[in-house]
Amino acid sequence: MSEQNNDDLIKLAHSKMPFGKYEGWHLIDLPEYYMVWIHNNRLPAGKLGEQLRLIYELKLNGLEELIRNIKSKYPSPYKT
Repeated sequence: MSEQNNDDLIKLAHSKMPFGKYEGWHLIDLPEYYMVWIHNNRLPAGKLGEQLRLIYELKLNGLEELIRNIKSKYPSPYKT
């Protein structure tokens, strides 16, 4: 896997929901019912939409643990 792909996965693992009922939650921790609803109704445009789409696919295929392992193993690239 390329360095860029690794960085993207680390960013995905640490990305948080910027608005709404689940503001501040890590995307991977959003409830599955919410992910299904947002996927079917209103995925935002841009990077957040892409991240939510990927998280949806990971959850759909039972691969959340992959992102949770990355989140626990690698520090956040975002300033806190």
